[in-house]
Amino acid sequence: MDMTVKDYNTLSRKLAPRSHVAVDCAKAFAVGGSICALGQLLLFGGEALGLGEKESALVCTLTLILLSALLTGFGLYDKIAKHAGAGTLVPITGFANAITAPAIEFKTEGYVLGLGAKMFTIAGPVIVYGVAASMIYGMIYWVLTTML
Repeated sequence: MDMTVKDYNTLSRKLAPRSHVAVDCAKAFAVGGSICALGQLLLFGGEALGLGEKESALVCTLTLILLSALLTGFGLYDKIAKHAGAGTLVPITGFANAITAPAIEFKTEGYVLGLGAKMFTIAGPVIVYGVAASMIYGMIYWVLTTML
């Protein structure tokens, strides 16, 4: 069957599942907001226990990373992300999931070539481009603040 690009695009638009943008945004907002609210509760809880601001922030960060890694390990993070979409990409939890998921997937290949090597397949570029972007933003900020 000969099909032009225009015919293909028309057919693919017709057969593609419809996205409910408002519902998807509401789910992402609710889940992302819940993750942030949990983080805030952890901060308040740490301070209520007598920890300083820095120590409470450390406990909050480590707890969110641990919970994200555990949920990924038990296969629950992907189920939540399936419904919440971008709401699960809150930086700390999304990054922990991005590191944990490939490590778990390739665990059967061994601890060195599987777990160790694949752990940074997704996180590696994020780290590299994150550092590069922060350097560029820092230079732009420096230039703008010295000129004003």
